[in-house]
Amino acid sequence: MIVTPQDAQQRSFAGVDFLMLSHGKESMVTKMLYKKENKVPLHKHPSEQSGYVISGKYILIIEDAKYEIGPGDSYTVPSDTEHALEAIEPGEILDFFSPPRKDYR
Repeated sequence: MIVTPQDAQQRSFAGVDFLMLSHGKESMVTKMLYKKENKVPLHKHPSEQSGYVISGKYILIIEDAKYEIGPGDSYTVPSDTEHALEAIEPGEILDFFSPPRKDYR
């Protein structure tokens, strides 16, 4: 499946805008569009999540650990693991989920 920029669906979750990019039966890709001080509250989901920071600066919390991440950094959050994110500077992150998140569709 090919998703062109014109075909990417704009969505919002927990106050954060994102683009639904490529998605299939076993995985999905989103481009998160963070504004300064966007906060994704502590949550968990059955999908494993891996991300790549394109731009911006963030605080990522995975269970009891806190990380400052920025452009070029990547991360993985195991399935059913509590995590949260706060945008310190606006930017974009590519997130990959497997299996796809049903609450994003």
